[in-house]
Amino acid sequence: MGRMMARLLLGLLWWLQWLPLSVQAAVGRSFGALLYRVGGSRRRIARRNLELCFPEMGTAEREALVRDHFGWLGRSLLERGLLWYARPERLKRLIHVEGDIGLAARSAQPVMWLVPHFMALDVAGVATQLFQTQWVGSIYQAQSNPVFDTAMRRGRLRFGGGEVFERHDQGALPLVRAIRKRRMAFFNLPDMDFGRKETVFAPFFGVPASTLLAPSKMARSLKMVVQPVVAEMLPGGQGWRVRFGEPWTHWPTDDAAADAATMNAWIETEIRRMPAQYLWVHRRFKTRPEGEAGLYQ
Repeated sequence: MGRMMARLLLGLLWWLQWLPLSVQAAVGRSFGALLYRVGGSRRRIARRNLELCFPEMGTAEREALVRDHFGWLGRSLLERGLLWYARPERLKRLIHVEGDIGLAARSAQPVMWLVPHFMALDVAGVATQLFQTQWVGSIYQAQSNPVFDTAMRRGRLRFGGGEVFERHDQGALPLVRAIRKRRMAFFNLPDMDFGRKETVFAPFFGVPASTLLAPSKMARSLKMVVQPVVAEMLPGGQGWRVRFGEPWTHWPTDDAAADAATMNAWIETEIRRMPAQYLWVHRRFKTRPEGEAGLYQ
């Protein structure tokens, strides 16, 4: 995609954010239906993921779930305009926070938020800037299009109180230094397939999934308080819900591999609450144990 097209799409997002959320939601669901029709490869990935994770479902039930998922996906993409451009007063009315969001600001130890990849993930990031005062750090995957990259960085940091660290060969060292120096809270996205480096194959819906060891190891080495966070899109114009759970007292342990399995089991529980809103278009099982065939042929 060229820079001009990217600017046009960003202009569209800016224009859409002026509409009532109920209208944006309807447009987003329609956009998701279009993505379902034209996004053949992502549609096949979502189908395969659901086949692996919910084998007990019938084919028709899984297909209905795929269609519903694309509706939420369409909404999440278009509602980035609200998160990036809308006035903070409007966002505060639309974001419904549950639980102790102020824990990080009060804690004597740095806090790690574990935030799985649900469709409203970016809403949780905005909530940590609008509703609490602790400085927040997160790891960021640079975008190939420089226009989108700039827009995403500005959008995620526009309320201040945060810093993004680009994912690169140095790993998490710059982030670790910042946590130690500032007692920064860490907005951690722990549930994507990043290959074999510093991972373990932990069960995810019964399927071995490459799972990062870093969340457990970092939380243990830095003596971090770990708080689970789940973001949810609400129907129509109701906005979004962000739930800050009770801090985990049983995690991390001295067994990072066991912690990876515990974390995946928790994510499974949250997915079962709202299965259509999880990021099924990501190839979660891309990396396989040695000698095992790929799952997405």
